Amino acid sequence: MANRDNHYEAAFEEYLRSRQVPYVAVDEAKRSRWAEVSLKSLDFIVSSTGGIGWLIDVKGRRFPSGDEQKQYWKNWSTRDDLVSLAQWEKLFGPQFGAMFVFAYNIVGDRAPLPREELFEFRGGIYAFIGVRLGDYARWARPISPRWDTLAMPATQFRELAAPFDCFIAAPAATTA
Repeated sequence: MANRDNHYEAAFEEYLRSRQVPYVAVDEAKRSRWAEVSLKSLDFIVSSTGGIGWLIDVKGRRFPSGDEQKQYWKNWSTRDDLVSLAQWEKLFGPQFGAMFVFAYNIVGDRAPLPREELFEFRGGIYAFIGVRLGDYARWARPISPRWDTLAMPATQFRELAAPFDCFIAAPAATTA
């Protein structure tokens, strides 16, 4: 079961339901163990009409973030997120692709998607942007050694990420 206390994941789950997309919400309460390795749980397993299933880790971010200095396209994750998601992709096999879905809660007057592609949930406005794990990993750069966090430069993120609808509606080309 998805964490219903996390409004980003709850919004994404409702978004999937509203589009009648088959999915499984993963119980995140515990980490999984595989071959003596501890794996962070993914958030959703999602079916698409393109013949590939998606292993999804939802990353909730505000758009823009920051109170004094507005920052757009925040897309940080932890190294553990990348390593665990890559392991899940390997375990599930070639019929599945791993991706981060950045669930942006729109809090300003700009949005990462056109108005008609935004999703309203519990009084908030959300945009769901997907980026394949391989693309993210290729461009991710350390941003905090202390927290072991990484992020893609905004230019590459905007080039490689797409509205999540693109991943569930059209045939998906997998990346190596």
